[in-house]
Formats: sequence, structure tokens, C-alpha cells
Amino acid sequence: MFKKAIFIILATFTTTLFGQKQDSLSIKNGIDNPSLLATHHFGIFNSRINSNFKLKPSNNKTFSFNYTSGNTFHPYVESYFPKDPEIREQLSNVIWYHRNFYFIDQETTPADYMNIVVDAVIKEFRATLNIPITKRQEIGITLRSYLITKGKYPFSIFTNDETIEWFHSNIAGGEDPFGRRYYGLNKVNFEYLDRNGNTLKFENNDFFIGGIEFSHYYYPKLSINEKNNIYLNFGSHLGINTSKYNPSLDLGISANLIKRLPLKNKYQLNFGLGINVLRKNLIKFSDDAIDLGNNPYLGTFEGNTEITKFTKKGHYNSFGINFQLQTRYNKKEEAGYYSLRGKWKEINGGWHNGVATLYNTLSTWSFIYNYGHSKYKLSLFFKEDFVINNAPDFQTGIHLKIPVFK
Repeated sequence: MFKKAIFIILATFTTTLFGQKQDSLSIKNGIDNPSLLATHHFGIFNSRINSNFKLKPSNNKTFSFNYTSGNTFHPYVESYFPKDPEIREQLSNVIWYHRNFYFIDQETTPADYMNIVVDAVIKEFRATLNIPITKRQEIGITLRSYLITKGKYPFSIFTNDETIEWFHSNIAGGEDPFGRRYYGLNKVNFEYLDRNGNTLKFENNDFFIGGIEFSHYYYPKLSINEKNNIYLNFGSHLGINTSKYNPSLDLGISANLIKRLPLKNKYQLNFGLGINVLRKNLIKFSDDAIDLGNNPYLGTFEGNTEITKFTKKGHYNSFGINFQLQTRYNKKEEAGYYSLRGKWKEINGGWHNGVATLYNTLSTWSFIYNYGHSKYKLSLFFKEDFVINNAPDFQTGIHLKIPVFK
């Protein structure tokens, strides 16, 4: 009799039946997402914002560790940005791959110049401590770091060049569609000369600490929380970038909406919408910082759908699909007159991506599995760029969260 009573009490927290209301917040707090930020070769130097699809602050302090690996490949490409308004007008009337601009010198043909090549598997290590401070507020402290690698086995099983090119050759994409085999597989070739003459260069196994981030979240108590199972939270974000390439301070805000839909047979469906904006490099700590995009703001829109199945023991398995849309790194108008040069004859496609993608809105899809336990939560995901911007091409990750200091 006693065991049966205990089982009924647990069931009220972990199951959903038609006509019954389930309170699963003790273990399932909204949508469980790892850090889904892309290992973009410019983005890693700023403190971008993850959407927060939690319904309320955590009951206890939690520590989480997020590891992700992404393959980025952009062949060497040069770009000229003419300063003469008449030349800009002329080039804007020609499709980008037919633009001819012959640079002589800064007096005769004034122009900005940059070149870039990115061939590496970028790995991010992100450690976060979340601390509830009231019933409606919490803060988060994150330290992020990066490792630049060749991406060889066994440390980059899914994101190394060999796996990706095997997929292209045997399943989809065709033989060497972007020139990885032409340049050579599993290499590091990461060098960028910005328009101010500053150089960023990485070798294999180069490691750097990207920065520390502080986030504050407020979860307002609204009538729609219980009535419609709709929840909101608002965040403010401050990031200090500590790498020598971009010592600076970022500031941002975010807003997130979550809809919880209880189902029968121990299932739950969650929907999330998030939007954020980051003012990157609000304060620069060095005049020699690398130009990592002249668009001062990065905005992100995110949509997430997650289906959850609770177990008899009160644990759960969930599967989620996340769509993320991020604004461009460079100002759009420059794409109307830039002149690009690269090995377009030798490469099947994407020879221009190193520059062109800086002027594109970036979109990615992530597919996420979560296992929730009262003592820990484990997440696995892979992220794909279906627009084929290769920034990065393919990305995988693992996330572990545990309560601490109960």
C-alpha cells in the first residue's frame, strides 16, 4: 500500500493524462538546449547569446559543460572595396562574379583590401554556472575557450574532412564540391588579413580563451503561465572578450517565449521562440583589434520544437528540432560593389564563401536529443547548414548539466 502511494505521488510529477494537469517542472524545466552557437570563424571572438527556453529559475545552482566541434572550410579569396563612388556604381550594375576592378595604388584607385582562408575544425569548450537568486531571477556565468585542430580521428569522427567528403562522394553533394580534396584533407590553414592591415593566423592545436560572459534572466509571473501554459523570460547579457585578437566588451538583451502542451501517455510537447540582439565591441580595449565584421550588431531569431516522453521512474527522453537565423557580420551594401578574386576554375563551388558569407544572413538547423535525470541532464546534437555556407558546414556537440551546492 505504501509503495503504491509513493508511485502515485511520483506519477503526478512525471505523467500527463487527458483531463489531468501534470507538474513536471521539478525535473523538466521547459526546453533543454545545449549551446547551439555556431563555431563561426568570426563569431567565436564575440560573446553571442544562446536562447533560454526555461520556464523558471533552476531549483538549485547548476553547473554545465558544453563541448562542440565544427568543420569550416573557405578557400583563399581576396576582396577589394573601391572607395570611389563612381566605380562603386559601375560595379553595382555588374553581377558579382563578372566585376573587374584593377587596383593600382591608393591614389589612383583607392580601395580597401582583405583576404581570408579558413580550413580547420574549431572546437569550443563552454563551462557555465547558473545561480538562482530569487524565485523569478537567476544569473549565469560562462567561460568559453577554443581549440583549432586538423580534425583527425578519433577526436573529430563526424566533423573531420574525410567523413564529410566521404558523405559528399557517396551520398550527396558530388565529388569534392568545395575543393577540400584539391587543397588537401585534414589540414589547418587559417589566416585572415583585415582591411586595416591586421593579421589573424592560427596553427594546428592553437588554443585561446575567448572570454567570460554574465547573464541575468527574469521570469515574470503572468496569468497565462497556468491558464495557457505560456511562459516568458527576459535576459540581459554582458561579455568580456579576452583574446588578443578582439579584446572588447559586448552588451546584449534577449526575450524568449515557451508554450508547454501536455499530452496523454506520458508525453509533452514544447514550443519555443527566441530573439536577441548583441552590440558587439561596444568598448574596445585595444586599437589593434582585428576587424571581425563592420556590422556592429548581431541579431538572432530562434525557433524550437521538442517532444518529450517521461519514463515510469520520472526520467525523460526528448527530441528537439531547432532553427536559428543570425544577421550578417558585414554591412549589406558592400556586397553591391565588392570585387572578389579566387581560384574559381579549380574549385567546383563556394570559392567566394570566405568573403561572401560575411554578407549573408546565416541559417542553421539543429537536431537534439536529451536525457533527463534528477541528478543530471545529458544532451547530444548535430547542426547542419543546409544553405551550404560552410560557416561551419557540419557541427556536433555534447552537453552535461548537474546540480551543485544544493
